[in-house]
Amino acid sequence: MEKIEHTTVATNGINMHIASIGTGPEILFLHGFPDLRYSWRHQLLSLSSLGYRCIAPDLRGYGDTDAPKNCREYTVFHILGDLVGLID
Repeated sequence: MEKIEHTTVATNGINMHIASIGTGPEILFLHGFPDLRYSWRHQLLSLSSLGYRCIAPDLRGYGDTDAPKNCREYTVFHILGDLVGLID
């Protein structure tokens, strides 16, 4: 069985921690408050075994992803920019 890999990706001016596993079409798992990418661990294993590349980031300010100090850097546009950079 494959193991979930943990890496850091530079995106949109921050370093984002991601957990990923598998190959094939990508599925991006996004957590809500107050969860982390860890919430998706069972789904990552299950869907990767079906031929998908599963990616679960810790979003901006959560877990091992950078947390900018300025509260103005947490808009939906910043978060979307993080995700676009991650997918790119």
